Amino acid sequence: RLKLMGGLGYPGSAYARNRHNVGFMAVDRIHEEWSGGPWRRKFQSDVAEASIDGVRVMFVKPRTFMNESGRAVSEASRFYKVALGDILVIHDEIDLSPGKFRMKTGGGNGGHNGLKSITSVMRDGYRRLRIGVGHPGRRELVPGYVLRDFSRGDDDWLAPLLDAFASEAQLLAAGKDAAFASKVHHRLGGTKKPVKRPDAGPPVPAPAAQKRPERVATRPFAVLAQLLRK
Repeated sequence: RLKLMGGLGYPGSAYARNRHNVGFMAVDRIHEEWSGGPWRRKFQSDVAEASIDGVRVMFVKPRTFMNESGRAVSEASRFYKVALGDILVIHDEIDLSPGKFRMKTGGGNGGHNGLKSITSVMRDGYRRLRIGVGHPGRRELVPGYVLRDFSRGDDDWLAPLLDAFASEAQLLAAGKDAAFASKVHHRLGGTKKPVKRPDAGPPVPAPAAQKRPERVATRPFAVLAQLLRK
């Protein structure tokens, strides 16, 4: 059966490297890795298909802008009668640090306008791949922050992360979200074992404390007092 993999973002080259566009970036990278078919306009979106390890997947990138994403995703899912559990939405997440990601099914929208739109049009319960882009620190700065481009320094974590998503996309297509997360973490080095320190041998006991010798009084009155105490 058909699976739907939707990325959230803004259409147009001006927004291509925006943090808010990382869902589009992920979909594009997976489409490239799995030799997807040509993009075409349908369902108020750019859509393309690919066979991912034998699973038929439709990629959807809404052209409705973020706060109307639900119209595009729901139109495609209704046309193909895609089950809710077979819909994956990939989006940016300001509550995760840059380079972190989480899989989630259903739940709150966290203030994300794209998720709000999808949930308002469809029943909740669709799957989500949340990609951390970090938080600017104050709520009023969020709109400007997510609509700015990733920095060049962000490429150090962004490119390997998108590559890992693409390499393990067969698990996403199969609905094996926990296995997908584990494999991606492994590819990114998140499962490295701690370095074992060389054995330093058994602990050496501390030397026993030596008893201090008794002071012998030398002054006359002190000697007399010492003798009387005996």
